[in-house]
Amino acid sequence: MTDQPIKVVVNGALGRMGQTVLGAVNGDPATIAVGGADSAASADIVSVPGGSPVPLAPSLAELLTKVDADVVVDFSNGDGAVQAMEAATGSGVRVVSGSTGVPAGELERLGGVAEEAGIGIISASNFALGAVMMMYLAEIAGPHFGYADLIESHHEAKIDAPSGTALSIAEAARAGRDGDFTYNEPEKVTLDEVRGGILGGVNVHSARMPGRMARHELVFGTSGQTLSIIHDTINRDCYMPGVLAAVKRVMSLKGLMLGLDQVLGLRDPAKP
Repeated sequence: MTDQPIKVVVNGALGRMGQTVLGAVNGDPATIAVGGADSAASADIVSVPGGSPVPLAPSLAELLTKVDADVVVDFSNGDGAVQAMEAATGSGVRVVSGSTGVPAGELERLGGVAEEAGIGIISASNFALGAVMMMYLAEIAGPHFGYADLIESHHEAKIDAPSGTALSIAEAARAGRDGDFTYNEPEKVTLDEVRGGILGGVNVHSARMPGRMARHELVFGTSGQTLSIIHDTINRDCYMPGVLAAVKRVMSLKGLMLGLDQVLGLRDPAKP
């Protein structure tokens, strides 16, 4: 690598997340925004918060014929991510993707394409540093406690319950144990489903209301004590340190890396 800023293009540049990424890239001295792609593009430039406009195209493949890029940051959807990775790797450009719903086997296939080209792809379902650290700490603490409850709260428009992050936290808490957590069976149920859903013995409770973006609270219990781990997501800025860390890491990567925990060095890439 040189001392020159990493040249970044954003796939989905007109969306709220795309604009946040462009602003974060513009604000880091190690990176520079050089372009954006969005299927809703009706102009040939896109604004960059805190910076000058950059070229815009309706497809990433078209954009990469017009700008010199090192990394594509993609926050689209499953199909959009596959198209972005194919276009990027075909042009010798690295990829950092936060898109979920990529069809089974496609990440591995595209990772193989990237490795053959000598470039990298990083795909992570969550770029919030605190959420990733919470999963890591949950896995460490899980074997030492007998009970676990997880309360997650999101805005009223969230369509799924519990959140994908909540499921990942519960799975992490269960991962290091020989068996499920102990689950309290109430003798008398006065309101159906009040104990929430159960995953590996973890009681998972979901709240939905205005005024909150995302909050996850994991409470472990054992004799005479509890341990609580809480992560609050205030706005989309919470994802940007993780995105920037991945952009910098992918510059020295060949092939596929899954999860921000690997980027942060919390998990050995050689282990599943």
